[in-house]
Amino acid sequence: MMGASESDHRVTEYRDVSFAYPEAKPALSKVDLGISRGEVVLVLGGSSSGKSTLLRCANGLVPHASGGTFSGTVTTAGRSTLELKPRDFADVVGLVQQDPEAHFVVDEVERDIAFALENLGMDQSEMRRRVEEILDALDIAHLRHRSPATLSGGEKQRCAIAGALASGPDLLVLDEPTSQLDPQGADDVLAAIGRLNTDLGVTVIIAEHRLERAGSLADCAVMMAEGRITQCGKPADVIASYPGAPPVTHLGLLLGWDPLPLTVRDALIAARSQPLTLKPAPRTTAEVSRGDVLVAARGVDVALGGSKAISDISLELAQGEVLAVMGRNGAGKTTLLKALAGLATPARGSVEAAVRCAYVPQDPNSLLFSATVRKELEETLRLLRRPDDGSVDGWLASLGINDLADRHPRALSGGERQRVAIAAVAVGGAPVLLLDEPTRGIDAPSRDALEIAIREHAATGGAVAIATHDVELAARCATRVAILAEGEMVAEGDARKILAGSLFAPQVLRVLPPFMTVGDVKTALGQ
Repeated sequence: MMGASESDHRVTEYRDVSFAYPEAKPALSKVDLGISRGEVVLVLGGSSSGKSTLLRCANGLVPHASGGTFSGTVTTAGRSTLELKPRDFADVVGLVQQDPEAHFVVDEVERDIAFALENLGMDQSEMRRRVEEILDALDIAHLRHRSPATLSGGEKQRCAIAGALASGPDLLVLDEPTSQLDPQGADDVLAAIGRLNTDLGVTVIIAEHRLERAGSLADCAVMMAEGRITQCGKPADVIASYPGAPPVTHLGLLLGWDPLPLTVRDALIAARSQPLTLKPAPRTTAEVSRGDVLVAARGVDVALGGSKAISDISLELAQGEVLAVMGRNGAGKTTLLKALAGLATPARGSVEAAVRCAYVPQDPNSLLFSATVRKELEETLRLLRRPDDGSVDGWLASLGINDLADRHPRALSGGERQRVAIAAVAVGGAPVLLLDEPTRGIDAPSRDALEIAIREHAATGGAVAIATHDVELAARCATRVAILAEGEMVAEGDARKILAGSLFAPQVLRVLPPFMTVGDVKTALGQ
């Protein structure tokens, strides 16, 4: 970060910025922040800490599109966000918000990317070249003629990022840009962002939970809590105090490594220089006595839009099991969960369910319609004609959202809405829970609460299937893993065995095999 005397070199500057949404407590409070040309600034913080609001100030979406009470000044590329409207920043700020669907205007990917360039008056030859470069940079050329409505969540997110990059902005603002991406897709996107920064000098502000990737890109990190900046400095120093730090950073804290690692490479160097012999052998992935089969797919094909989404899938989910369904974007994970829930009709084969199965989609907004969080859960029970036997308060507590009970769901952060959606479905008492990307956009304490709830649900006679790109979640929770590719099952079995053989194995396993998690290492140390 540069000093005040060097403000001429800043792309964006926040001065004494405070903001509160209508009828809500302050989302930002006395924020001072200067972002210099060519910097990559990583913004950290829990749900409702103010990260998204901070980002939306950069081009004036806050306060112009949000309403509320604003004080202070934000200047971007020499332009005041109070004096100008968000459209006046379209040529200098590329913003990608948490919900990628909000970015699409035209019903074809290629034309949607070009749409912003047309509005900027770019000539046809330059526009064609720019679109091709962006399609290649994000490896989405094969999606150019697809409708955004037909894309997977991760594909939508990459296309939204492409639209933001197309204008060649001075400042790229990214709110959870990899939350729906598979590991390879996330690496591709962050590598592309790194190239834009290194080769073209594009300034980047990024709010991200995948710190193992974003941390190594950043020049500095900013920690937020309750709308305030509580820490600002070198990424390793700031991330070390954050509960959502990468597993290798937590491993370094446990073992006293200095400097603390942010990446697997850093951790391998530390492990070589400070070798450690750990005994006894680590605990294995959670072992359960497999109970009755609750739902089974038998040779299932499901077609979407005239083509097969999943093909010849056979799978059982029994009492006590937590199944992680993994695979690249578009591999068929969501379709499989919908088939198990009875929401996608097989073209061939069958799904046999001995109990009710409840599905929670990727987008929580599709489930949330009531005036308060508590009413969302109560409405589920009303529709099922079930009395409240304490399950409403039980699930509010289980997912750590008690304090949100009287809030409007639409006023919550993306991660908070995700937990509310899960609670609103789970409160119905279905023995089988099918969760589609449940950790998307949630902070570390929320993720910990979710993991405990998942394990408890399985331990009490239920079962959970999770479609996820989160390898660390699978390592901590799953008893089994199924990997899909192009709609087909390519691997299925014990979680430890499948994850150990994966290119995207958990971080700790890559550093201190055969340990899978930091918890494994703690157990071996007798802690």
